[in-house]
Amino acid sequence: MVLVFAFAGGFDLSAVHADDAIDFNAQVKPILENNCVRCHNPEKAKSKLRLDNRADAFKGGADGIDIVPGDPAKSPLYTSTQLPADDDKKMPPKDESLTKAQTETLRLWILQGAKWPEGVTLIARKIVVAETNDEVATISEIRKKIIAQGNAASPAEMKSYTETIPGTRVTFDMVPIPAGTFVMGSPESEAKRKADEGPQRKISVSPFWMERCEVTWNEFELFMYPEMKKGNTPEIADAVTHPTKPYVEMSFGMGKDGFPAISMTQHAANTYCKWLSAKTGHFYRLPTEAEWEYACRAGTTTAYSFGDDVSKLGDYAWFAGNSDGKYQKVGQKKPNPWGLFDMHGNVAEWTLDQYSAQGYGAAAAGVIADPWVKATTPYPQAVRGGSWQDDPELLRSAARRGSDPSWKMQDPQLPKSIWYHTDAQFLGFRIVRPLTVPTAEELKNFWDSGVEHD
Repeated sequence: MVLVFAFAGGFDLSAVHADDAIDFNAQVKPILENNCVRCHNPEKAKSKLRLDNRADAFKGGADGIDIVPGDPAKSPLYTSTQLPADDDKKMPPKDESLTKAQTETLRLWILQGAKWPEGVTLIARKIVVAETNDEVATISEIRKKIIAQGNAASPAEMKSYTETIPGTRVTFDMVPIPAGTFVMGSPESEAKRKADEGPQRKISVSPFWMERCEVTWNEFELFMYPEMKKGNTPEIADAVTHPTKPYVEMSFGMGKDGFPAISMTQHAANTYCKWLSAKTGHFYRLPTEAEWEYACRAGTTTAYSFGDDVSKLGDYAWFAGNSDGKYQKVGQKKPNPWGLFDMHGNVAEWTLDQYSAQGYGAAAAGVIADPWVKATTPYPQAVRGGSWQDDPELLRSAARRGSDPSWKMQDPQLPKSIWYHTDAQFLGFRIVRPLTVPTAEELKNFWDSGVEHD
């Protein structure tokens, strides 16, 4: 397996030359954040050494000074990386060795005076695996299975169906959403409108299926706990990475059987879609923001899919006014005109898009076809629909919000888990299945933006 690592800042560490001036932020910071700070930080200062800020890093720890500017040979930050794998003082420990290019970067940085800009602090990060040969092969095999499974030949052949997750009795329902054109966003005259809901723009959407209800724990836990699988026959889904086990009970006592799964990161939701596609032979992914709003509106132009009368919201949604302080089982309220339940309230839902508080920018002339604002940074990502915690205005069809690092504040792990947003107990998702099956490269882009591992 060939690993190609992507580091913060996008700097290529494969070519470091002795004559090059080392840039701390672009070259050294990613190495320390991805490999060192998780053991040397305010919460976990191994050997009383902290490497998250300049003052503590140069002060050293219980074993003495760690960085001697101008002298790599007297700097354990560098010399510890050169020790044998079985040496207890080797850093990073065991099988987490730095590459030769990385150790040479540290050596040259120290040799050049170990310049660390004032005010620059570091945080623990996980190394992001950008691409592997195994990953490419896995996605290719998943696509072959999807093609072999077959698909509707035309929009006219798209029907509602119930999918049974192979090897289980767990099912979920998919509803066909017809192609069409709509106006995305809210008019300035809409009550409680926010600036990020405009300017309005005309959007055309290709046909797809959408899950009738939000993904439940019955579905999601099959992915979380692969040991629940029956039988020992290997399958392509086994090659998909599964979440680490959570450190808390993830329903927080609110219920699991028939209740929406909550508190997963966008990365976890995307990887679930990849796993489910491998299991079923149907291509599943998160909806784009445009697809989500189009399906939520279901042909309407009002604040909610049932109209503008907020007094009717309780017939269609669980929100702060009627939820009794917790989420509820899916599908208990009235559906929207296209047969989708809980598009307003219960749990807010992930989409694929990067969120911008500035809204949609200048409205483009004409009709925009199938827009998708692909993520370029880990935060914020767009979330739709409002939740059991929210007031009515946040449940409107056009209402938006962006994800935030504070959603995993309670997570005691360093670095924080890439799978769980333990403070976002209002957050879930539902899946879509486009009529057209994309290429293997496009599949990878849908399932992994490359920046969401945070």
